[in-house]
Amino acid sequence: MAGSAPLSGPSGGVALVASGSARGEQQISNDQLGQRVDTNDEWIRTRTGIQARRICGPDQSLSGLAADAGREALSMAGWDADSLDLVLLATSTPDDLFGSAPKVQALLGARNAVAFDLTAACSGFLFALITASQFLRTGAMRRVLVIGADQLSSWVDWDDRRSCVLFGDGAGALALEACPADQDGLLGFQMRSDGSRGECLNVPQSRDRRPLVDGSSHQGGHYEPIQMIGQEVYKFAVREVPAILKALLQDTATSADQLDWLLLHQANQRILDAVADRFAIPHSQVLTNLANYGNTSAATIPLMLDEAVRDGRIQPGHRIASSGFGAGLSWGAALLRWQGPS
Repeated sequence: MAGSAPLSGPSGGVALVASGSARGEQQISNDQLGQRVDTNDEWIRTRTGIQARRICGPDQSLSGLAADAGREALSMAGWDADSLDLVLLATSTPDDLFGSAPKVQALLGARNAVAFDLTAACSGFLFALITASQFLRTGAMRRVLVIGADQLSSWVDWDDRRSCVLFGDGAGALALEACPADQDGLLGFQMRSDGSRGECLNVPQSRDRRPLVDGSSHQGGHYEPIQMIGQEVYKFAVREVPAILKALLQDTATSADQLDWLLLHQANQRILDAVADRFAIPHSQVLTNLANYGNTSAATIPLMLDEAVRDGRIQPGHRIASSGFGAGLSWGAALLRWQGPS
């Protein structure tokens, strides 16, 4: 960490202070996609709940989206960028294979912050939030900006009607601050991975071998478009998400009727409804904007969180059960308590 001394000792708590979001400037409706591939609005809506998705315009980039979301969070918090100790970017689609977080740090003017990427696909934001909280709990850092951002339109096969209807581009940010333990906003968490099922959803490196010297060859640096076995991913989500949420609620001695909101990764409306029904949570308490954005991977949870904070649905003190799930395969859950700006 540069430019800021650690706290004198562990604070024990993590305050969820402020949020921000950004999205691709181009809106593509289901009917518009039907002009390119053999699909239609009814087919997409009834199977996924998606009506449109946002795609980056020619002057937008992953780093730019992430920085825009971060600026909104800093503005809500009332923080100067140079007060940040860490910028943690959850993304699977960086502008630079070596990482985009340092670029985002520069765009924000967060000159005192260390910055690095974390890759866990659709679970990335929750994994990053949990990771960042450890720096704050130990007193090593005071203020952190966690950003979930993905530009999946770059990796979609737009002629594959099974997958091209699902994805979009967006970013969401959350400003976190060390606080006393009795004000903690991260009440519990669970994390899981199962690499044996990773081929159900991935972006594999192409098998492009090229001649080098004297009969040797090297691997070309290219990746295939998103590959997904949709039915397997669906079955994984409806099985594992309720299980990890149940474990989270048990560990935190929380009942479903004590929750104010259920905030899941926005992948498929049927998954959201199935999980809510499993816990007898009214659909009115399930936060969803999937219809307007599609699956923006690491961005879905913070983007939805920001919208609900800004329109007044989420209020200080509200308890939010959240779960991210997807490629890896990876999945996680966290019980959050919103604090808001002081």
